[in-house]
Amino acid sequence: MSFSELGLASSLCTRLVEMGYAEPTPVQAASIPLVLRGADLVARAQTGTGKTAAFGLPMVQRLLSSGHGRRTTSKPFGLVLVPTRELALQVQGALAQYGAPAGLRVAHVFGGVPMSAQVRSLKQGADIVVATPGRLIDHLQRRTIDLSAVAILVLDEADRMLDMGFLPPLRRILLAVPPSRQTLLFSATLSAAVARLSTEFTRDPLRVDVSPANPVAPTITHRMHPVDTGGKRALLLHVLTQRPVGQALVFCRTKRGADRVGEHLNSAGIRAAVIHGNKTQGARTSSLADFRNGRISVLVATDIAARGLDIAQLPLVVNYDLPLVAEDYVHRVGRTGRAGAAGRAISLVTTAERPLLRDIERLLSAPVEHVSIAGFETSAAREPRHDPGAAARRVPRRGFFGARGPRPTRHPRAGRASYAG
Repeated sequence: MSFSELGLASSLCTRLVEMGYAEPTPVQAASIPLVLRGADLVARAQTGTGKTAAFGLPMVQRLLSSGHGRRTTSKPFGLVLVPTRELALQVQGALAQYGAPAGLRVAHVFGGVPMSAQVRSLKQGADIVVATPGRLIDHLQRRTIDLSAVAILVLDEADRMLDMGFLPPLRRILLAVPPSRQTLLFSATLSAAVARLSTEFTRDPLRVDVSPANPVAPTITHRMHPVDTGGKRALLLHVLTQRPVGQALVFCRTKRGADRVGEHLNSAGIRAAVIHGNKTQGARTSSLADFRNGRISVLVATDIAARGLDIAQLPLVVNYDLPLVAEDYVHRVGRTGRAGAAGRAISLVTTAERPLLRDIERLLSAPVEHVSIAGFETSAAREPRHDPGAAARRVPRRGFFGARGPRPTRHPRAGRASYAG
């Protein structure tokens, strides 16, 4: 099937050919005709399946065919809500490319940067605004944006927005857009919470579900290495320097832990950068650009990077810390093995993290290979197996004066929780 068969205008199809897109992905083929019909939509699809084009292309076409004057009003026709700044930049860039031949203006609105530039951009007029909920609320309160002309509202990564506590600002934004709008909700999962959100935000939506039975790409191999907490950094260096050597995305559970891992890698001669919520937006954008351009080989991140990062041909994802929620493992490793490419997911697992690993293994259809690396075995693995009869057979040692000799040294309790590693 071609894009033209989906009902897209020839000008858009020509643009897609110029961008190197030959045929639609399943979520695009299923969604685009429905969006062009003006129907509300609830779609489930994994990250990396082409969701941005699935809502962006028909949005651009509807904007052009509606006669929405690009220079006659500053009010946006389309509004796309996303959970993170990185995803906002990515979606804004894609929509700007689709609409470039027609001169469409796509603005991004997110926190971590001064509002002044965003205010100027909105005053000049934007056909589509891509925004994070919190900063959009700031603009609504300052009356620097008017959403009364929004005809299409998109909630991208809806499940992630709920996870991040964005339901209250989403409800406030809902009051600022026309009730007659078309609403498109895209999510990697359709949990009960997402179902309630769709009921609140959409009207008689059509449904698209192109998620495979296996939520993780079959081209990804999964491996875990058992390790004591104190050996994680050394094991990480070992993993990153084994062939095939390439770029890697390393996930840590906390910001402080990510900083420490990044410092350790750089001190060991590995070019690494760190992104998390405490980094300025400029620093985060710069680090991502350096990673995409190959100027750094390792990007260390918290789960802020688990969604929305489109990094072509990323060969390796390392879970330095396992996520506390098994579903987040799916989003993390979804950064590799994209578009049919091979990918590797390696997890460094302490004894305390074994229950988290079991939850992840229940979620996956592919097996997780358990591989011990020589020199990094856990304390429990190095201890001799317990023999219940040994105590009865053991003769107590006596000291020089007949007292009992020194007690055997006990290994420290393996797997004490540590977020820094």
